[in-house]
Amino acid sequence: MKIKILVFFIALLSGQQGWSQSAIDSSKIVKVLSFNILHGATTNHDFNLDLIAQVIIDANPDFVALQEVDYKTNRAKKYDLVTELGWRSKMTPLFGRAMPYDGGEYGEGILSKYSFLMTRNVALPFSPGNEPRAALEITTVLSSGDTISFIGTHLDHLKDETDKVAQARKINQVFSQNKYPTILAGDLNDVPGSTTINNLEEYWTSAYNKENPQPTFPSSSPVRKIDYVMFYPNDNWRVLSTEVIQDSIASDHCAYLVTLELLEKN
Repeated sequence: MKIKILVFFIALLSGQQGWSQSAIDSSKIVKVLSFNILHGATTNHDFNLDLIAQVIIDANPDFVALQEVDYKTNRAKKYDLVTELGWRSKMTPLFGRAMPYDGGEYGEGILSKYSFLMTRNVALPFSPGNEPRAALEITTVLSSGDTISFIGTHLDHLKDETDKVAQARKINQVFSQNKYPTILAGDLNDVPGSTTINNLEEYWTSAYNKENPQPTFPSSSPVRKIDYVMFYPNDNWRVLSTEVIQDSIASDHCAYLVTLELLEKN
């Protein structure tokens, strides 16, 4: 069963004086999807990549940040998941390894409608015995001619916030002074108001409505918001809409779709 919860809003206007508020230029619209794909398993445990791909196709994003991505692991039947999903959705794929796993690798994936100017995969800090994590970045040029960066990540899942907070601080350190307007998307494994999210929001602006954050997990009956889209700098972007896509079979997470406008100076 698929349910969509859609919120339209023009956000953050008070912080955007000096930027054009004229009619929206469609070439500057950027649709971003964050989707934890449960290593392709689905909640029926039937490894249905077509079902996962259909969520992406229906959302029609420009960029997708994928979490729990397997690369040629035994449990994923030796498939390269991000390439398979890229082929199905007609998007350019990129995999970033967080760790070796089960005869293959495990980490982050990005799908893009645009080709890559540059890519980098940044290892995030983790405690001994815990899972390694990564932040995967692409830099690309939109149809408008503007250059932007897009980052996908998946923070630690443990209740102890030590690793999550360290990973958030590393992301701030590495990416918050990017040369180009930047979007950060992923499963951050923590709720609004937590130390982890507060640390990130010192540098990044979140797309969600803080008066009514839309829960994204679990997909069967969402009660917690742990999937996010953020951006930097604040005055380069405007939120047009957010949407929680609740497909209880495709993954245990809802997909989270955000439509942004890249703003120009007067």
